[in-house]
Amino acid sequence: MTTRPSATDTEPRTIAQVAEEFGVTHRTIRHYEALGLVSPERDGTRRLFHRRDRIRLDLVLRGRRLGFPLEEIRRIVDMYDDHPGERGQLEYVLAQIDERRADLEQRRADIEVALTELDTLERRCREDLEGLAH
Repeated sequence: MTTRPSATDTEPRTIAQVAEEFGVTHRTIRHYEALGLVSPERDGTRRLFHRRDRIRLDLVLRGRRLGFPLEEIRRIVDMYDDHPGERGQLEYVLAQIDERRADLEQRRADIEVALTELDTLERRCREDLEGLAH
């Protein structure tokens, strides 16, 4: 389960600890690292994830759960580092939320239509099957 790193949580963590904390695989974390979404400190072959890295990972995973593409997540996460709270950035995020919400609402409507069509088809098949039995 993802728990957002707290302000007092300053101890660096290994990739294994971060994977367990966020409920993801080492491969997922390495993938996000390769994309530049997180950049842990290197100590030889070990990766050390500081609070900043864990906050960024939390934002990336939240964005993925909400269905944002990785490029949009990158923009939003990079804004976190540049100027947190800046009006233009917040407006950008709100616009992205509006677009994502509209997309999800359309998908929900499409699913409702598909379920209704399946119900109708199922009813007809059952009626036809019942007619064949007699």
